[in-house]
Amino acid sequence: MAFNAVELPEPTPDLIAALEAAGLPTDDLHEPARRFYRFDDDAGLIGYGGLERIGPDILIRSMVVVDARRGDGLGAEVLSWLEARAAERKATALYLLTTSATAFFQRHGYAVLPRSAASAAIAASRQFSTLCPASAAFMIKELRPQ
Repeated sequence: MAFNAVELPEPTPDLIAALEAAGLPTDDLHEPARRFYRFDDDAGLIGYGGLERIGPDILIRSMVVVDARRGDGLGAEVLSWLEARAAERKATALYLLTTSATAFFQRHGYAVLPRSAASAAIAASRQFSTLCPASAAFMIKELRPQ
């Protein structure tokens, strides 16, 4: 399935609304080291996703597929696209925090880690330290060099 991915020069009201509707954090979207993307196809908006560089690694930020487009495998395609961008940026691993999509990410090769396993840089990120609740699953996927 083909879609268009466009890097947003700054967080847009549509991105913020979609993240808020999905219960995802929006307080730090304007801070440096974050890139957000809008995904569309011929049928319209698919969703959004973001990447935040933290040292040699990247944190997946705010991946969401809009309700009307769920269930067609688009989330897997968006995730694959984000993983490819992280690999192009020479990330050694992708991390994420989730309160509701642990099973989805496990199906795509992510493993749950204890929060105590986070590097100092990841643990110091706002996403890890304050924005996501302590109950959020902390997950990792090692990336192969490209």
